[in-house]
Amino acid sequence: MRSSLPKVLHAVGGRPLIAHVLGAAIDAGGAEIAVVVGPGRDDVGAVARQVAPQARVFEQRERLGTAHAVLAARAALEPAADDILVMFADTPLVRAETLRLLRDALAGGAAVAVLGFRPQDPGGYGRLVMQGEDLVAIREEKDASPEERKIGFCNGGLMALAGQHALAILERIGNDNAKGEYYLTDAVAIARQLGLKAVAIETAEDDVRGINTKAQLAEAEAVLQRRLRAAAMEAGVTLIAPETVFLSFDTKLGRDVTIEPNVVFAPGVTVEDGAIIRSFSHLEGAHVGVGARVGPFARLRPGAKLGADVHVGNFVEIKQATLEAGAKANHLAYIGDARVGERANVGAGAITCNYDGTDKHRTDIGSDAFVGTNSSLVAPVKIGDGAYIGSGSVVTKDVPAGALALGRGIQVIKEGWAARLRELKAARKAGAKKS
Repeated sequence: MRSSLPKVLHAVGGRPLIAHVLGAAIDAGGAEIAVVVGPGRDDVGAVARQVAPQARVFEQRERLGTAHAVLAARAALEPAADDILVMFADTPLVRAETLRLLRDALAGGAAVAVLGFRPQDPGGYGRLVMQGEDLVAIREEKDASPEERKIGFCNGGLMALAGQHALAILERIGNDNAKGEYYLTDAVAIARQLGLKAVAIETAEDDVRGINTKAQLAEAEAVLQRRLRAAAMEAGVTLIAPETVFLSFDTKLGRDVTIEPNVVFAPGVTVEDGAIIRSFSHLEGAHVGVGARVGPFARLRPGAKLGADVHVGNFVEIKQATLEAGAKANHLAYIGDARVGERANVGAGAITCNYDGTDKHRTDIGSDAFVGTNSSLVAPVKIGDGAYIGSGSVVTKDVPAGALALGRGIQVIKEGWAARLRELKAARKAGAKKS
């Protein structure tokens, strides 16, 4: 990946690769989770536990192959288990329903079930050698005969093992190969030697799409976005230009939500029924209420909470603030660490000055208050219900309900001053030319 970040902590859809895989395993009924990491990879284990707090993390001190990695978690395999799913943290697009197919195969009597797919170009993939419905072997391309290389059914890597046979199969896997490694793929041949059944379950290529480069990371992102967009539209969301909208794995969109082109949803966003998100808006960690309108060119940062029918317009930024029902900030405003009461109006250029260089402070704006254009509210400060802030004011003290606050310099008018200034400048220029 040419990155200081571990491969499995790179993200698609706003979620690390390993988190996608663990989420699919949990959704497929995985009760016990074992994660095998390399030496010193506490960061990977920490992310795994965020998704699956019950996960047990094991270290593979030497990289001696995929079967060796599985046996690094022997302590998790020894207790009786119905099914054991072996998954890879760099295949984030596998779906829970696909994993359930593997489990169904074990329930049907198989000791080993392998996930297979049919790529357009099978070159480089291990081939699945079948006899009727039985899987005979997984043949790596370099070891395959010319006839076997014609097989288009390829190994996707993911495997399920029946719990009562798993250790017996894994312990028999040897390292008699060119690399001296223990390959999980040998489980198929060993199962058959033990008189057990092995099968292959076919799935789409996207389910087993592995990631080793930034280009493949981008391809996986594109696949996930297509899935997320399709699910949103199926649920009643209108995406005017779907290919330009980017969703996160946890984006929640209500019915009759309309999303205009070029909108980005970072993690943690909920948009309730009937809301409109206009073009070029960016939302993260935000909650948008029923019928609210956001954008265009709006930014909702973590902690932004918009009530019903709130209007947030162009070039407005909201952070760690609540706008109650009917409140409006239609353009060019910053609202941070604040409450804006029902039906209050925040004018263009108005800001809450929430940071003093050391600490954050809150601003409280009451219901039906009016904050005039180009006003600065220096927190901590409270604007009462129905209060009126004159345009251009710097407000540093609480404003009572229903009061008018003006915090600007007194306007002074000097008649004829501009004309006299121009005459003076003209005379100076004329003198400069003569000299």
